[in-house]
Amino acid sequence: MSAIGSLIFCTDCGNLLQESRGDVNAILVCDVCGARNRDIVPKTIVSESKPNAFPSALRAKRSAVQTLTTEDRKTEAVAQRTCEKCGRKEMFYTSVQLRSADEGSTIFYSCVCGYKETVQN
Repeated sequence: MSAIGSLIFCTDCGNLLQESRGDVNAILVCDVCGARNRDIVPKTIVSESKPNAFPSALRAKRSAVQTLTTEDRKTEAVAQRTCEKCGRKEMFYTSVQLRSADEGSTIFYSCVCGYKETVQN
């Protein structure tokens, strides 16, 4: 019988035997050829590696701390639309798909004065 790591093989036919019980007096019988093999304690292989042993550009990007400001989080665009409250010629807008995919999106307009308007496309 031969062992590779925790796998034990029959010495006659190479079939994978049942798992080791750790008892050196136990006999493991091969299901294929019927050979009787003595049980041996499997060798345990432990390997360790450090994260810096395998450098990764993705890992470096993931570990970098990114600070976002309020300006960075702004997802609104500017549209040439007159505000009904203050008369300003530019308004911010955001387009969101709220209904099913084959229907138009909903556009939310907002002005710096606080006025808000919704348009269903």
